[in-house]
Amino acid sequence: MKKKTFILSAIAASALLSASAAKTTDPVVMTINGKDIRQSEFEYLYQKNNLQQLAPQTLDEYIDMFVVYKLKVAEAEAAGIHLTDEFRKEYDSYCAELSKPYLSDSLVGKRLIDEAYGRMAKSRKVSHIMLPLGATFDENEANRAKLDSIRNAIVNGGADFGEMAVRFSSDRSAVRNKGSMGYIIANRYPYPFEYAAYTTPVGEISQVVEDAPYGFHIIKVEDERPNPGKVEARHILKLTRGLTPEEAEVKKAQIDSIYNVLINGGDFDAIARAESEDPGSAANGGRLGAFGPGEMVKEFEDTSFSLKEGEISKPFATAYGYHIVQTLAHHGIGTLEEELAGIQTAINRDIRATLPEKERLTELKQTFGVTVDSAALLNIKAKMANSGNTADAFAAVNGGSDVIATVGDRKILAGEIHDFIPENVRSGGNADAFTVFNQAMNNLIDETVIGKAREELAVNNAEYRNIVNEYRDGILLFEISNRNVWERSTTDTEGLNQYFENNRSKYGWNAPHYKGYVVFATSDSIANIAKDYLAANRIEKDSLMNTMHEKFGRNIKLERVVTGKGENAIVDKVAFDGERPEAPGRWVAWFGYDGRVIETPEEASDVRGQITNDYQQDLEKKWVDSLRKKYKVKINKKAIKKLSE
Repeated sequence: MKKKTFILSAIAASALLSASAAKTTDPVVMTINGKDIRQSEFEYLYQKNNLQQLAPQTLDEYIDMFVVYKLKVAEAEAAGIHLTDEFRKEYDSYCAELSKPYLSDSLVGKRLIDEAYGRMAKSRKVSHIMLPLGATFDENEANRAKLDSIRNAIVNGGADFGEMAVRFSSDRSAVRNKGSMGYIIANRYPYPFEYAAYTTPVGEISQVVEDAPYGFHIIKVEDERPNPGKVEARHILKLTRGLTPEEAEVKKAQIDSIYNVLINGGDFDAIARAESEDPGSAANGGRLGAFGPGEMVKEFEDTSFSLKEGEISKPFATAYGYHIVQTLAHHGIGTLEEELAGIQTAINRDIRATLPEKERLTELKQTFGVTVDSAALLNIKAKMANSGNTADAFAAVNGGSDVIATVGDRKILAGEIHDFIPENVRSGGNADAFTVFNQAMNNLIDETVIGKAREELAVNNAEYRNIVNEYRDGILLFEISNRNVWERSTTDTEGLNQYFENNRSKYGWNAPHYKGYVVFATSDSIANIAKDYLAANRIEKDSLMNTMHEKFGRNIKLERVVTGKGENAIVDKVAFDGERPEAPGRWVAWFGYDGRVIETPEEASDVRGQITNDYQQDLEKKWVDSLRKKYKVKINKKAIKKLSE
């Protein structure tokens, strides 16, 4: 079912208006098929409709149109369209998208921006120990507990952080750096890691941090210093990685020679292009652009930041080889306005993008009252553990009536959680069954909380309610109109023909028309062969195009036409002795087949476009007349009169 936009879309599922219906400040302006239409929804659509019209309608004109649309929605509900899976899927998807701004904390977004900008002023020297996330719920908890024990051994047992990093960290670089990451800056690392790194006091070790999908961390904060911002530099490199000591000495002699040339006035750009062995920057005169702390190896970073603008360093070594650096410019931290785009990009690419919704969800859970029965959950875990395989583990809780969690007065049963898990996951695979069950429980709790929040939003927020209900009834309106008018006008051949017969006098032409086929060919010879083939074979009309395509492939195409004299140059040539027009593309030859000239339309298909439109209007009128008779409409004239005052 496709979403359609209407100049007027009706509104309001009555369930969403149940609470506001009692408000005397929002009187009933009309009742259609037993459903009250409140002033707020009527005014919303009236104002919206007039904004979309070139010439605003009068109130009386709008009332009549509004009633017609509400009658059609009533018919759609009577047909059960609002109960179909297709409708629910589209409607629920729209509600989920529309409710996002209402179900997120806008203050969180501002806080995150201010927080990110504030952290940019400082860089922190940190070390970390990392353990991987577990493949199962139990493995996950075991790794978390193990890292907590490592932290306890360091904090309370006097163990050395670096040695513990070498022994236990899953970060392979810990073997050589003992977990040290040097100085880091904000907006560069995953948010859980950055948050711990910037909120843990200098000299202390953070609690265990879960940073999915990377792992668990403990972070030691060793120092804090002002963030130097960024430096813009260029360099010349002689590579030594993988070389023998003797070969490296040759490179050292080369870089020393280059340095002497530079300090005696040599052109850095030209020399870098000719001599540098850094393939990424040599072609650009050695330019590296701007970079900040943590983006280059330590020796390179320290040298680049220590130089004044324009100053050239002496040759120095890194793990890559020998470098000469010239610092071109120092760039400090910009204003919030200048840094905002970069901050927003960083926020959007990590979990901070979802924090406004997550923090609002946490508030809603507290508001509605969410509880999880730990004993019942452990009982589920035991049942699953006693099963032979994944499929059996899920079968053990299928249909289970144990209450696992509650959201307010809404009970969530084990069987519901089972059904919430996709069937292909339940049927097998390598996933740990309880891990999947536990995650599904949390997801179902979240979905239930959000569902209750949307229900309350629809009751208490008129703006949201009006837009959602407008969309809801728009879907219903499209589908019921398609069934009764649009689709029917194109598929009801018998009805269309009968309408033509009853109104034949309405359909005449000012000029004769050619009715038949035009056969196009890619050459005169193929056109002649096709003409002879058609003359020698009797082919039924319903199989004509397929037969010719099978016989001649892409060298032939057919068009069935009912075209008046003077409307098409090719048809004029075929049927009315017109001049030969320029060939349309590769179709250089054409001829008429099974055609004749007629003075007036013979059947509905001869005027299909016009008659289809007329038939639609006829169907629409008869349908609306039947709806007016079928459903009762009561208008509160007193309330309507107040609207016009």
